[in-house]
Amino acid sequence: MSPVWSRIFPIEAERAEGSYIYAADGTKYLDFTCGIGVTNTGHCHPKVVEAVQKQAGLFLHAQANIVVHQPMLQLIDELRQIVPPSIDGFFFSNSGAEAVEGALKLARAATGRQAVIVFSGSFHGRTAGTMALTTSKTAYKGVAQLLPSGVYVAPYPYAYHLGLDEESASRYALAALEELLVSQIAPADVAAILIEPVLGEGGYVPPPVSFMKGLREICDRNGILLIFDEVQSGFGRTGKWFALEHFGVVPDIITAAKGIASGMPLSGVFSRLDLMKKWPVGSHGGTYGGNAVAMAAAVATAQAMRDEGMLENAARRGVQLQTGLRKLQEEYPQIGDVRGLGLMIGSEFAVDGSYKKAKSLVKDVVAAAEKRGLLLLTCGTYDSTIRWIPPLNVTEAQINDGLQIFGDALKESIG
Repeated sequence: MSPVWSRIFPIEAERAEGSYIYAADGTKYLDFTCGIGVTNTGHCHPKVVEAVQKQAGLFLHAQANIVVHQPMLQLIDELRQIVPPSIDGFFFSNSGAEAVEGALKLARAATGRQAVIVFSGSFHGRTAGTMALTTSKTAYKGVAQLLPSGVYVAPYPYAYHLGLDEESASRYALAALEELLVSQIAPADVAAILIEPVLGEGGYVPPPVSFMKGLREICDRNGILLIFDEVQSGFGRTGKWFALEHFGVVPDIITAAKGIASGMPLSGVFSRLDLMKKWPVGSHGGTYGGNAVAMAAAVATAQAMRDEGMLENAARRGVQLQTGLRKLQEEYPQIGDVRGLGLMIGSEFAVDGSYKKAKSLVKDVVAAAEKRGLLLLTCGTYDSTIRWIPPLNVTEAQINDGLQIFGDALKESIG
């Protein structure tokens, strides 16, 4: 294995089921990482496994330029039930970064403009184009500093870091964006504003509703397309099919991946068909985009989520988890903030009143939890936040187990 892959845990997995991973040595782990927000239906959901097995016996690959296959048509039917009615055009690829690159190509083709505005703390991928859009950590860019130009960065309304209440943070960030459109790039040159409707790698931070509505107004006023990167926040993660539903705002373009197919590689660019018709034929594509087996897994994923009430469960378990974390916060003031939507929750730490000093403590807590059988991930520019991303069908008892282990890990790490 190339050492460019970081190794968070020294675990060799043998199998997984539901909320658990079983190591080759027999150790059982409660997995609250979901493969970084991918296995939203849990590991090896029976309906998804059955769909993959069935489709694999029909054909593995049918290139979308050559033939149209049933799993793609079935998935579009499923998606039409869960996206806003105005979103009626669909393009499929393999990864989140591919989807974001495709969304920007679409926005530029549709508007004839080139510039894009992103937000501080953003993560959109590791390809050249998406590295230029990513601002959460310089580490993700490595030595690749000669990246595509035309990207402008506005402040994200990160209330905890700004030391403001949510509405003050919203006003500050909107004012800064308006100033950027006067001082750095003219609105007439901006193709799109790209935002994660819940900041992901940057810290698991939901924005205020007023901020998202303000973005929509700014875009409408200036002929700018609004893109929601729902790669991590989509497919039930926040207790809604898409995080956009929490804000009452409909973007022009949505990108999706991660939880869409329960672990099979699949992503999508969803938009209005009138915009997609401005995409020159042949200017975008991909050999494996819309792979039939991955599509079949995605259809089964959507059906399982709906039939088993996973979104409703995610909302309930999210309240349970945040309530438990806030109780621990009362005992351990080093937990500076608890926030999130559904089962996309961040608990941010601070040492001596500073989140910038918390990385070592957070690392210790994660290690102590892993030793007790709970897998957690960190995020944030300073790695000061533990992110909680259990499967959407996690049980009440499993959330309680996770909180118990987390409390024990805090006791070991803090005292």
